[in-house]
Amino acid sequence: MSKTITDAVRDKYAAVAASDLSGTHSGVHAVAEAFGYSAEELASIPAQANMGLSCGNPTATANLRPGEVVVDLGSGGGLDVFLASKKVGPTGRAIGIDMTPEMVARATTNAQRQGFSNVEFHLSTINQMPLDSDSADCVISNCVINLVPDKAAVFREIFRVLKPGGRVAISDIALKKQLPPEVGNDLMAYIGCVAGAIPVEEYESGLKAAGFSTVQIVDTKKDLNAYAKVEGQAACCSPAMDEATSSCCTPQAQGTASVHGGLSHLTAKYDINEFAASVQVYAVKS
Repeated sequence: MSKTITDAVRDKYAAVAASDLSGTHSGVHAVAEAFGYSAEELASIPAQANMGLSCGNPTATANLRPGEVVVDLGSGGGLDVFLASKKVGPTGRAIGIDMTPEMVARATTNAQRQGFSNVEFHLSTINQMPLDSDSADCVISNCVINLVPDKAAVFREIFRVLKPGGRVAISDIALKKQLPPEVGNDLMAYIGCVAGAIPVEEYESGLKAAGFSTVQIVDTKKDLNAYAKVEGQAACCSPAMDEATSSCCTPQAQGTASVHGGLSHLTAKYDINEFAASVQVYAVKS
């Protein structure tokens, strides 16, 4: 995939960051719960941190401990960073990495409003992180690596920043079988976290090629059609969305404030669960 894809992904997520999508919308809240967040977890963080972009809950299985350094790849509004910060405590650090300035600004504002003192956010791509080698105890991510064209570079970068013995706990979407061409070649399906996904076997081999000796990928059996619950939760053509991306507010794109809204015409024809899965990815750096 090319720079055009990366720019399209950045533009769309910038529009989401500028929208009023948040955990106060019933559809956004429903998506988060469908992918493993408890009502208590969601109530403990700023509502603006949740925009219905998850495909799992990596903090639930990362076994984070007080004093650890955890890095969240594609941290968005800060949802997983804030949950992780509570687990690592005041002696630990939760670090968010995101390539979209609007997302970093939204996350930083969320942190300031709720007084999180052990979190930080960096504007960067996740294949070139501004972090020291051997500096993190755990790397998490939530439905982001599928969006990156060069996944091998991301896997190598994860390996670099982890300490020896460090671990990976990633929620992502992976393919169970080849997508229909209509889905695999659709830009909105890429932005919606489906067309850019790779087969489970390729995910595993990619991590091993980066240096990880222990890799496990688990199909969570979550319903990917849950994303349809976000549609219509926020108006596409609010002023912020209009400024962020002109393509959003074409007549055929009305109601697509979420990144998954553009999948509606495809999910009407295909059951995405037949081809893709929400997975939990675990790996250890020896």
